[in-house]
Amino acid sequence: MAEVRDAPSAFAFIEWFAREWLTPLRDGDGNTAEEVAAVEERLGLRLPASLVSFYRLLGRRNDLTSNQDPLVPLSSLTVQDGVLVYRVEDQACARWGIRVSDLGSDDPPVVCGGDHSWFPFLGSFSLAAVEMVLYEATFGAADGRHDNRELLDERDVLRLEGYERLPFPEYPGWWQPESEYGVRWFAGPDVLLRDDCQTWLWVLARNSAALERVRDSWPGEWIMATE
Repeated sequence: MAEVRDAPSAFAFIEWFAREWLTPLRDGDGNTAEEVAAVEERLGLRLPASLVSFYRLLGRRNDLTSNQDPLVPLSSLTVQDGVLVYRVEDQACARWGIRVSDLGSDDPPVVCGGDHSWFPFLGSFSLAAVEMVLYEATFGAADGRHDNRELLDERDVLRLEGYERLPFPEYPGWWQPESEYGVRWFAGPDVLLRDDCQTWLWVLARNSAALERVRDSWPGEWIMATE
């Protein structure tokens, strides 16, 4: 992820991640220019370049954007409380969006919240797009490559030091934005790990053997292993 510097490199990383970890992007996975133009006409707004690029690239790929907290379909984009909402939490407890006042930027910052209360999430939409794809990937199908468990104590959290911290900014969890701890990402041999505010751990592995190595080195009650 060190190569993620701007919107083009962020979307190149998403293409790489889809190809190497999930299923490669293909023609037809994104929305058309005509669909973008129709939404802009309906809203009376010009969408930021990075948001347009994202929808054009993979706006129809639900497995990359909608396993848990779905991407709003392009045709359903709306403005709420002065925010263009593009993603909604599974039970509508939170929303992600771009303030209308920031739509003039090519790659504007993203806010999260709802019910007339919004807080800063990440500094650019392209970075939030990478976060969305990684986050949704950890909620993928039960194919023997995913698992999660509670982080019970400090010893559990300290085990993360055995993995490489990814160069991704720590950002607030939507469920507890005022916590002193945020969401962090780590990687190890053939595994991707998400630390949710030092309370819960999510793992995506390239294969079942890599997942078993994580489970073996991290004793505890793994949710998928007990189902």
